[in-house]
Amino acid sequence: MADSTNPFLAPSTLPYQLPPFAEIRDEHYEPAFEHGFAEQLAEVEAITANPDAATFENTLLALERSGQTLMRVAEVFFNKSSADSSDFTNDLEETLAPLLAAHQDSITLNPALYARISTVHDQLDDLGLDSESRYLVERYYTEFTLAGAGLDEKGTARLKEYNRQLSTLTTRFEKNLLSDTNDLAVVIDDVAELDGLDAGEISAAAEAARERGLDGKYLITLVLPTGHPLLASLSNRAVRERVMTASRSRGIRGGENDNREVVLQITRLRAERARLLGFDSHAAFVTADETAKTPQAVADMLGRLAPAAARNARTEQEELQRQAAQSGDDITIESWDWALYTEKARKAAFDVDTAAMKPYFESERVLRDGVFFAANRLYGITFTERTDLVGYHPDVRVFEVFNDDGSQLGLFLYDLYTRDSKRGGAWMNSLVSQSTLLDTPTIVLNNHNVPKPAAGEATVLSYDEVNTLFHEFGHALHGLFAHVTYPKFAGTNVYRDFVEFPSQVNEMWMLWPEVLANYARHYQSGEAMPQELVDRLKASEGFNEGFKTSEYLGAALLDQAWHSITADDAVTDVADFEAQALAVVGLDNPAVPSRYSSTYFAHTFSGGYDAGYYSYIWSEVLDADTVEWFTENGGLNRENGERFRARLLGVGGSKDPLEAYRDFRGRDAVIEPLLKRRGLDA
Repeated sequence: MADSTNPFLAPSTLPYQLPPFAEIRDEHYEPAFEHGFAEQLAEVEAITANPDAATFENTLLALERSGQTLMRVAEVFFNKSSADSSDFTNDLEETLAPLLAAHQDSITLNPALYARISTVHDQLDDLGLDSESRYLVERYYTEFTLAGAGLDEKGTARLKEYNRQLSTLTTRFEKNLLSDTNDLAVVIDDVAELDGLDAGEISAAAEAARERGLDGKYLITLVLPTGHPLLASLSNRAVRERVMTASRSRGIRGGENDNREVVLQITRLRAERARLLGFDSHAAFVTADETAKTPQAVADMLGRLAPAAARNARTEQEELQRQAAQSGDDITIESWDWALYTEKARKAAFDVDTAAMKPYFESERVLRDGVFFAANRLYGITFTERTDLVGYHPDVRVFEVFNDDGSQLGLFLYDLYTRDSKRGGAWMNSLVSQSTLLDTPTIVLNNHNVPKPAAGEATVLSYDEVNTLFHEFGHALHGLFAHVTYPKFAGTNVYRDFVEFPSQVNEMWMLWPEVLANYARHYQSGEAMPQELVDRLKASEGFNEGFKTSEYLGAALLDQAWHSITADDAVTDVADFEAQALAVVGLDNPAVPSRYSSTYFAHTFSGGYDAGYYSYIWSEVLDADTVEWFTENGGLNRENGERFRARLLGVGGSKDPLEAYRDFRGRDAVIEPLLKRRGLDA
C-alpha cells in the first residue's frame, strides 16, 4: 500500500492541481495504482451494499465521485508512458494493462451496480433531473449494457478474459512499434546525401544522431504515418527510398518487435468479444455507441468518397509522371517520389513552394502570434507563461490561460520536440479535468514531434507542422472550455467520431488573413510572407487532394475491414488481408500507400480508434459545414467565438453531440462543403 508521502494520494497543492512532477519518482506509480484500485473498489462496494433503494444521489453521484486517486496517477503515468517513456514505464505499463482491464470490468460488469443503475434509469421520467443529470443516467445505462453488464456468470468470465488479453496485446503493440520505429531510423553518413534539405533540417538530423552517440552522422527519425515530411525535399532518390522502406518495414521484420501476430490476435479476440456481446463484428459493437450507429452508415460514406478519390489520385499520378519527364528524370513515380514531384508540380502550376515557406514559420511566433492570437481574437482568452511551474520533461512549457474578464481558465502544457522516448504523432491529453461536482480545475497538454535543432538555432516548421499545431490546439480548447458538472462529461469525453470536429475547425485559422499576417514572418529578416505567395497558396489548396484523401481513406477502410471480420472468419496473413481490403475498394495503388499499414496502425491497434478511424472524415463533414458558417458570418470575431464556445465546446460531453451541433448551427450538417473541399464534387 502507498505511504503517506506518495504525491498521488491527495490532490496537488500546486496551482490548478498541477501534478508535482519535481516530486514524482518511479517508485510512486505502482503503489499509487494499487491504492487507487483498492480505494475505488471500496467506494463501489459501499454503493452496492447500501440498503436504501437506488437513487440518483446514492448511485450515480457516488459513482462519479469514486476513483479520484486512480484518476490522478493514471493521467500522469499514461502521459509519461507516451511522451517520455523508459524501460521502467514500458515494463510497468505491461504489468498494469491486465490489472486496469480487470479493475474496469469489476465495476462495469458488477451485477449489483448495474441493477442499481437500471433501477434509476427505469424511473428517469419521474426524477425531475436537469438535462445533464438525466443524460448522465442514460450514458451509464447504455455504456454498462453495451459493455456486457447483463451477461450471465459464464459470459462475464469469458468477457473478462477477452478484455484482459486485449489490454496486454494492445500495450505490446505500442511497445513494439516504438522500439521498431527507433530501430529503423535512417542513418546518413554523408551530408551530401541530404541535398535538398535546409540548414535547420540538417542541423536537426545531426542533433538526432549526436543524441544517439553517432557524432558526425545524420539521423532521419521516422514519423508515425507511412510518409515523411523530408520526402518532399530530399533530392537523392536512394535516400528517399530508404526512408519509405524503413517506414513501411515497421512491425514486419520478424523478431521481438514484429506486430503481425499481435494484429491477428487482437482482431480475432475483438471479433469473438463482439459476438459474445451480441454483435456481428467489432465494428458493429463500436459504432452502436457512436454518432454513426452502424458500420453500414460508415461504409456508405467511405464508399461514396473512395472511387472519386482514387480517380483523382490517378490523374495526379499522371501529372507527376509528366513532371518527372520534364525534369529530365527517367523514372516511374513510386511512393517515395510522390511528395517531391508534388512540390515540383505545385510550383510549376501555382508557383508555390511549400518548402520555401518554412522560414516564415518560426515555431515561437507560430505559437504566440498565430495559435494563441487566433484564440484571443475568437474567444478573448490570454496566455501567460509560468516558468515557475515544472512540467514532466525539461522541454515542456507551462502557460496559464485566462478568460477575457481576467478569471482563471486553466493550464496549457506544450511539448514540441521529438525524442526517442516519445511515441510518434501529435496528440492532446488532459492531466486534470474540470468538474463542478469534484471542484477540479483544468489542465490540458499538446504533444508534437518536431525535430529539435542544435542549441541556439531557430526551430522553423513545415506547412503541415503548422497545421498540426492549430489542429491539436483545437483539442486543447475543447478541453479548456468544457464546463460540466460531472467528471464523465469533462473535456473531450465525447463520441469518438465527434472528437476530431473541434480540432479540425481550428485548422481554418491557420490561413485566415488576419492570423497569417500576424505570425508568418521570416525568422531572420522579420519580413511578412509576401501576399502573392499567400494568394498562390490558397489557389493551390485543392492540389494533391486525390492523394491525401486516398491515403486517408485507405487507412479508414483498412480499419473497418479488420473490424468487420466475424468470429468465424479465419485470417492468417496480415499482408494478404491488407492487400485484398484495399483492392476491393480500388485503393491499392502502390504509389499511394495507405497512411498506415496494419503493423504500425497505432490508432486502431493501441490508440483507441479501433473501428473508429473513419471519425476524422466523419467529423470533417461537420467541420467543413462549420467553416462555411464562420465564413458567412464574419469569421474571426468574438460573437462567433462565443456562440461556438457556449453551444458546442463548452458543453463537453454533457449532451448528445449532434444535438449540440444543431443548437450551434441551426440545422444538421450537410456533406456538400466537404465534397467541394476534397475535390470530390465533380
